[in-house]
Amino acid sequence: MQKPAAQIDRRSFLKQATVAGVGVGLAGYWATTARAAAARTIGANDRVTVAVCGTNSRGLAHIDCLTTLPGVEIKYICDVDTRAIDKGIQETAKYQKNVPQGLRDFRKALADPDLDVVTIATPDHWHTPMAILALAAGKHVYVEKPLSQNPHEGELLVQAVAKYGRVLQMGAQRRSFPRLSALIDELHQGLIGRIYFGKAWYANNRTSIGHGKPAPVPDWLDYDLWQGPAPRKPYVDNLVHYNWHWRWHWGTGEALNNGTHEVDVCRWAMGLTWPTRVSSNGGRYAFQDDWETPDTQTISWDFPGGKSLTWESRSCNSFPVEKLSRGALVYGTEGTALLDGNAFTVFDKKDKVIKQARNEKAVDQTNTLSSTGLDLDQLHFANFIAAVRGGALVNCPATEGHLSVGLLHLGNISWRVGRELYCDTTNGHILHDHEAMKLWRRKYESGWEPKV
Repeated sequence: MQKPAAQIDRRSFLKQATVAGVGVGLAGYWATTARAAAARTIGANDRVTVAVCGTNSRGLAHIDCLTTLPGVEIKYICDVDTRAIDKGIQETAKYQKNVPQGLRDFRKALADPDLDVVTIATPDHWHTPMAILALAAGKHVYVEKPLSQNPHEGELLVQAVAKYGRVLQMGAQRRSFPRLSALIDELHQGLIGRIYFGKAWYANNRTSIGHGKPAPVPDWLDYDLWQGPAPRKPYVDNLVHYNWHWRWHWGTGEALNNGTHEVDVCRWAMGLTWPTRVSSNGGRYAFQDDWETPDTQTISWDFPGGKSLTWESRSCNSFPVEKLSRGALVYGTEGTALLDGNAFTVFDKKDKVIKQARNEKAVDQTNTLSSTGLDLDQLHFANFIAAVRGGALVNCPATEGHLSVGLLHLGNISWRVGRELYCDTTNGHILHDHEAMKLWRRKYESGWEPKV
């Protein structure tokens, strides 16, 4: 782990966090955290204190995983929804004696010099801004996929990790699955020859989200802080808490909601970085409603060295591929590997099974808390905490997360502009297409723009 950067004026940061209202945006915070706050050195036996941000759904899994790790204590539960705060506190109370403090505004937790870690399970548009603030405040960060709401944010987060010298792990849990990791090592050593093609998929049976109607903001929701960096839009009754996924203003569609996992596995197995060419087809076919992103989508990428990858999504038709609702296949000159979480089946060139490992128990792969089981998710958190203590490297750092998420961002951009894209293989930037490259970043609410 890198050495901490120079310390800021701690009292200034405390003052900002204590008095700032949601209306002031983040401008004061970026100025105050121009240099990273000092982070304490955490030994192998020291207590690690955590703030969990976002506990309506996936954040509850963060609590379940973290509280099973020795020497980890959750100090804050942060959410803009007071009901979610209550859920998070109740869930934490099942596993630890000390009751965490509930906060609507996570920034107040960042001012605590005794806080070590921030975990982020918020809507996508908050992932990067919240992570940068936490890194600058001297905290280590675990952030759910996707790493970013747009490709430029991924670039910013890579810069922030390098600048502030903290540990960051993206929630690509499969990177910590032991059997999958061992198999990918074998694939890299030539188990199925040279791998030249990958296929990933996800299928679900989501229903219509209807048409949202203007409504008063519920008293349990701080809607202004929920919007945060996103330009303001009126509240409607079908947005919070899940349906923002399908609106470009806040979410990233099924491609990054679920595609991140299997595309990351394929990219890892195939040794891929940025593509030469990207194209995407699909649409909102199942229903006519407020859903803007595709419910049916294919994305195809070509890479240097004669390699290609595809991803298929059917959000509203759950018919499986290879009897799996989600999974990945990689094809080589000497065989094929079917990858299913921590399970796999490897075939030779004559389609004979030569290696296999099965999941110990059945898992609901469309579960929003965990698609692979909390026992496996815990391994990714354990790797993160070991890195925070200085005894390991994280399995999915920002550099890897940005690549996998960036591929899917490019696919979404291709779909939105309706044409094939050509890319710079050194950084993913779109070549000779100004309109498409404009979607590399987003517009922010004034005063809320993330900065490094």
